[in-house]
Amino acid sequence: MIKLVPRGEQSRAMAYMSPVLAGLLTLFTGGIFFAALGLDPLHALGVFLIAPVSDIYGIAELCVKAAPIMLCAVGLAVAFKAQVWNIGAEGQLLMGGLVGSAVALQFGEAEGFWILPTVLISGMIGGGLWGLLAAWLKTRFNANEILTTIMFNYIALYLLLYFVHGSLKDPDGYGFPESALFSDAATLPILIEDTRIHIGILFALFACVSIWVLMQRSFIGFQIKVLGADANAAKLAGFRHKHLVWIAMVISAALAGLAGASEVTGPIGQLIPSISPGYGYAAIIVAFLGRLHPIGILFASILMALIYMGGELAQIELNLPLAVTALFQGMLLFYLLACDVLINFRIRLRTAAANNAVTGN
Repeated sequence: MIKLVPRGEQSRAMAYMSPVLAGLLTLFTGGIFFAALGLDPLHALGVFLIAPVSDIYGIAELCVKAAPIMLCAVGLAVAFKAQVWNIGAEGQLLMGGLVGSAVALQFGEAEGFWILPTVLISGMIGGGLWGLLAAWLKTRFNANEILTTIMFNYIALYLLLYFVHGSLKDPDGYGFPESALFSDAATLPILIEDTRIHIGILFALFACVSIWVLMQRSFIGFQIKVLGADANAAKLAGFRHKHLVWIAMVISAALAGLAGASEVTGPIGQLIPSISPGYGYAAIIVAFLGRLHPIGILFASILMALIYMGGELAQIELNLPLAVTALFQGMLLFYLLACDVLINFRIRLRTAAANNAVTGN
């Protein structure tokens, strides 16, 4: 008989090994899944995980997809550290893309070095205000932020669809629901010629460093961590609970908004209905897979971007549905949560004799 025995204190070794173990179990299960479909598991895993990054263009694409996930996840880590369960990164990303697009289109073909920063900052403000709305509902009415942020995701999506089919639609676009292409002044510069990698990846790396400094070297970061560890202790210390909730949420939402603005001004270059394949939702998995630490989130974002690319390539070369991406994401989250049990519990094997001794038979 297998029994879970609570640990006296959390296992630090398992805290670091849990994501690695979850990744290995996901690969193993993925191999079984491919074999069940009649595919060679090693070949299929090679197509899924290695072929997408077998050349420079593939590595550049990996960075393109990792950037928005990293921005959303590192922001979510701040909110989660404060025990503010922001599930609305997807909606905040969409609002950042929508507001950034609206501002970019207002400039038309105008030139100026200030246009691109204005567009990006507008996207951050759009995402930040969307997150602040959920923070206000939480602090003013004690509304559950999990429910409100999920609902705001759908509202943001329908707002985006409303505008991309309406006032922001390109009048010369032959009826397609998309805006006009942004001017060069409102487009992110490309880092490597003949690829799509843009400076958005630098924003993501800078955000990781900035959040690390904020959380490890600032008093605000210390207050956020204390609030998340013990709200009563934070209250006794005189920390302002509502103030900290607003700060954590606005940082998280503004970074998601920057991710959205970077997508429309980077690889897409215009506003379209599907500016995100679910980066905001994937960022939740990435944040926990990275243990809410910027360095862990950096590597977890790359892994998640690889899963996105692998799913697209598997669709082309293995004739599998694109849903295989969501399947791998789900397996990764399931195994991570399962492995996390080992952080708080030890596994004990009890023999039949021991069971009889306990029951008195």
